[in-house]
Amino acid sequence: MESSDGVPGPPLFRAVASSTRPLYQLLKSINFTKKIHVEITEQGIRFTADHARVMQGIARWTKSMFTSYTTNFNSPGSDQDSDSGAESAPPTFQISLPALLEALQIFGAADAAARQSKADMDPYRSNLRHLRNHDPDAFSNHTLGMSGTCSLSYASEGGPFSIVIEESGVTTTCNLTTYISEAREEIPFALEEDPTFKIITQARWLLDAMAEIVPTSPERLTICASRGPPYLRLTSSGGAFGSTTVDFEKGLALLETLRVEQRWSQTFRFEVVNSVTEAMKIANMVSLRGDSQGVLSIQFMVEVEGSEPSFLDFRVVPYVTHEDDEEEEGEGDGEGDGGEGEGETVGSVGGRDG
Repeated sequence: MESSDGVPGPPLFRAVASSTRPLYQLLKSINFTKKIHVEITEQGIRFTADHARVMQGIARWTKSMFTSYTTNFNSPGSDQDSDSGAESAPPTFQISLPALLEALQIFGAADAAARQSKADMDPYRSNLRHLRNHDPDAFSNHTLGMSGTCSLSYASEGGPFSIVIEESGVTTTCNLTTYISEAREEIPFALEEDPTFKIITQARWLLDAMAEIVPTSPERLTICASRGPPYLRLTSSGGAFGSTTVDFEKGLALLETLRVEQRWSQTFRFEVVNSVTEAMKIANMVSLRGDSQGVLSIQFMVEVEGSEPSFLDFRVVPYVTHEDDEEEEGEGDGEGDGGEGEGETVGSVGGRDG
């Protein structure tokens, strides 16, 4: 950005972080598309990923995640804006998500390699939450007192998104190309006007339930919420190795919040819902909500060390179901019967944790 006299002005945005790990983890959770929509605001940065209008994911880097965070959205060379104090619209653009993730991995690469080596040696891989709380390695940069910073900046509209990493006396600069934002519409979700159900539970329960279903290689996943047991049921179908049903039979003990206005059952493409697994691994709590149109909202709360909690939001559009299918799925629902049949596996999250 340049001022009216040709002297370079301050960038539209600049922030400094002492660690890119939480930034990387949040972005990796929406890594199901090549380009993401970026919006820089005074409160933080919002990233939106869209998958063929069937699924949308939103990740946020809050201002509190950075040691410094400054914005300068005033339009330069505009006397009218200067007098009125008006601000231009927050910068928006698109950027390559794989390139951004690769750039963030440069910071603390040695420590990341050490953590990955430990993870590969860990026999329990269905839930990685405990890895977030491990003691720092004795020879990590943090323990040895080796300082490092990661600076993010966006100089002007249409310019590159710059990442400058300074670590152990070595400086690495990455200038990522930005693209003009395409027209973007959010998947509509009418929860406030037409609530159907809302369930809040620990993210680990949902992660373990998905781990039970993955081995059958299913094509579809039916999610059912009801007032009575099993309260929440996940059923896979179309798999090469049969089907699986996982019931939250001890729902009142496992679920922090349970509000079901009416029975809700929708079928989704399993591959789409399973792409949310990365978010389940780092989140503490998850909120499942559904509206009368069948749209599923999945919101995760992620605790970030030294910062306020961050949230990951996903919206998923269901398959078009037929009334006959819904009636068939409804048989025996709410009574806790698994309906176990040939080629079918029935599990229970509540039963496993007794």
